Amino acid sequence: MTGELHFTTEPLSTLLPAVRRALAEAGEVTFSVPDPDLGVGLYAGELTAAGIHRPWQTWTDLAELLGAHLLTPERVPGGRVRVRLRAHAHRADPDAQGYGAGEWARVDKLEDPVFLFTLVEALRRVSPPAGGRVLALGVNGGRELDALALAFPGRDFAVLGVDLEPQALERARERHPAGDFRLLDVTTLPLPELGHFDLVLALSLLQSPGVKTDALLAAVVRHHLTPGGGLVLGFPNARYRDGALSYGARVRNFARPDLSLLMSDVTDARRRLQKYGFKVFVTGKYEVLVTAIPAGSKTPEGLEL
Repeated sequence: MTGELHFTTEPLSTLLPAVRRALAEAGEVTFSVPDPDLGVGLYAGELTAAGIHRPWQTWTDLAELLGAHLLTPERVPGGRVRVRLRAHAHRADPDAQGYGAGEWARVDKLEDPVFLFTLVEALRRVSPPAGGRVLALGVNGGRELDALALAFPGRDFAVLGVDLEPQALERARERHPAGDFRLLDVTTLPLPELGHFDLVLALSLLQSPGVKTDALLAAVVRHHLTPGGGLVLGFPNARYRDGALSYGARVRNFARPDLSLLMSDVTDARRRLQKYGFKVFVTGKYEVLVTAIPAGSKTPEGLEL
């Protein structure tokens, strides 16, 4: 194949810039490397008969780093595979369009296995009672509420979802007809008429413009949480590029992810919740989840899916 690169014993420090240059020039690059399946159990960089072993994770990470899709690899003779990367197209970015815009309606975060696993784990840690009340702040289209049925099969809840986007609320009503979905600005909390809840969800909300985490947490904990209730807060640590998740929180005018603001926000939320008397867990990858349960609560066993 014309222009195909071949790597056998070259270090990653040689491979990466060569692949980057080829991708930048043509928008797609093909290269052959030792078959990762033949080195299962080895560390990246150890030698096999075909050359330096690198697991498949190396190539998925490389594709993400270079802003490319990893296309279906192909086995070739000699214990090797042909890897193809195609640069991301310049398509609509949900983050650039703004929350609630058309592209966000296409995003289903429950298709991210890490997010699905850690969200179900977080929900089971809080473990609201059957018939308990759930408040979803910034509910958007309500997709994440599907995780309740997975976490608690056969257990029904009274769900109230609030959002500023009417179109998003319409999608939530269609998806969860038994729920109550209202147009509401979370910065107006507390609102006594809403009552108290056994579980409060705030996913991808707390870093939104105008939302002050300290004020919102104080309003929820003091006025809208039952004595045994808990919270699950989500802090985005990724963005979408051409339909694919790209790891790392982005800061304006920075080309690469900078996690300092994310870590500061997560740490601040954790400390505040601990001061309110909660036991706090921090989990996740593309979205970092901060889960708070009453300090005296026992962590339930068997949290896995």
